[in-house]
Amino acid sequence: MSFDTLGLSDKVVEAVKAVGYTTPTPIQEQAIPHVLERRDVLGIAQTGTGKTASFTLPMLTILEQGRARARMPRTLILEPTRELAAQVQENFDRYGVNHKLTVALLIGGVSFDEQDKKITRGADVLIATPGRLLDHVERGRLLLTGVELLVIDEADRMLDMGFIPDIERIAKLIPFTRQTLFFSATMPPEISKLADKFLQNPVRVETARASSTAETVTQKFVPAGSKPHEKREVLRGLLREAENLKNAIIFCNRKRDVATLFRSLEKHGFSVGALHGDMDQHSRLKMLEGFRDNQITLLVASDVAARGLDIPDVSHVFNFDVPIHSEDYVHRIGRTGRAGRSGEAYTLVTKPETKYAKAIESLIGKSIEWTAPIESVAETGNDEDERPAKRGRRGKSAETGEAREPREAREPRETREPREGRTGRESRRRGGAKPEAVAEVEAVAASEPAETVEERPARSRSERPERERSERPERQGAERNRPERERSERERPERERRDRNERSGRSARRSDDFLEPAEDFSTPFGSSEYVPAFLLRPVRMPKPIAAEEEAAEEI
Repeated sequence: MSFDTLGLSDKVVEAVKAVGYTTPTPIQEQAIPHVLERRDVLGIAQTGTGKTASFTLPMLTILEQGRARARMPRTLILEPTRELAAQVQENFDRYGVNHKLTVALLIGGVSFDEQDKKITRGADVLIATPGRLLDHVERGRLLLTGVELLVIDEADRMLDMGFIPDIERIAKLIPFTRQTLFFSATMPPEISKLADKFLQNPVRVETARASSTAETVTQKFVPAGSKPHEKREVLRGLLREAENLKNAIIFCNRKRDVATLFRSLEKHGFSVGALHGDMDQHSRLKMLEGFRDNQITLLVASDVAARGLDIPDVSHVFNFDVPIHSEDYVHRIGRTGRAGRSGEAYTLVTKPETKYAKAIESLIGKSIEWTAPIESVAETGNDEDERPAKRGRRGKSAETGEAREPREAREPRETREPREGRTGRESRRRGGAKPEAVAEVEAVAASEPAETVEERPARSRSERPERERSERPERQGAERNRPERERSERERPERERRDRNERSGRSARRSDDFLEPAEDFSTPFGSSEYVPAFLLRPVRMPKPIAAEEEAAEEI
């Protein structure tokens, strides 16, 4: 069967043949006629089988009639990631060369003003991520009442990323009489229930069993060490030993693991790039372009690159981490072996990840072969990119793992030669010579007989030796023996405060303003014999009050 028999317009067929395609894939052969009949379609097919062309080609044929209006797009395509949205736009640019259609791309990381200009001119096709689309709607820049065709691509990924509430909100803004298309490689029960809400009497197009993998991809599990550096060593061994390795995508579960693995591979001389969701849009597109153009050989990525990216000639896929969700495994290894090509997929499995590996085998319905472990890791377990070697705890070297030399076998500190330029405490710490004063005190202490706690009698202050009693005055006199300049520096703040008080007419401790003279300070404050001066001063009372008191006395 050829594209001429599917009901597509001549302009579309001509553009497809110009690209180089002559025979449609099974999903295209079954889905395109139903889309042209304006039926709702639920399409399930393996990755790399041409699902994107299954809705772009009939959409171009439908859009040949009619014209777009300002801020009211005619069709809407929802994608979970920016990369997928940009890739769909490339498909419209490729197959729509003979059409004068306006395609607007609404994704994050791009200026609102540039997107608003395209919407204002009128968009025949609007490709968007749910978040940015709702931002334009809330700003009052976009109306969805003119949408005739809604496409939800990678529907299961939308569920995983939490876009389902946004999609339900968007669906309420679109006319009820719209045509809706669902496409995905996996179809868990949750997505089936969601499809029942949006689709009306849909045609289910299923070219392969849901969550199945392509037969052209060779899949293998590789046992990895229990530590991160051992796992990286296993991966490097696979990369060096892999045959016909043209390029590869290496998937990690977390963004920080992507950054760590990227630095490790770059340090070991591999041509490598990184891709994850925290990168800005310009860097992500530039990295993908470099990988497509073979400027870099390895691409370390998170699951943002696992869905729908059309890089046709990827020879290998490595799962550095086993995906927690089994459906993600199908999408990851679907990046290789596309369009009937052969590919290889290796998954590194640690002992805690064994349960996820079994879940993958249960999902795809077949067992995956295990390879032999890498000998270098099994013997040494070392990683060249770890931190510099250092002494470990518990008497072992962190570099070799061998026991350190026993303490008794080491050279005594007293016999070690001091390093030049060290004196005092530093020399004693390093085992060098001791100052003469310290040596003299230790010699005196060694000449005296040692006393135990039980034998040492309790001595009063008067019974202490003269030398012991005379030490305190000497220590007190040490302050007097210090240089005059040092003592003056310490007393300077007190002198300055005293001088300021004298210049202002105040004393550091003036009491005659509100208390008795200073000789009365010997009496504790608050006792009955002490009366403050302000309580003894006469108080002049107002006349009315005095008159009332006199009248009271007369009574």
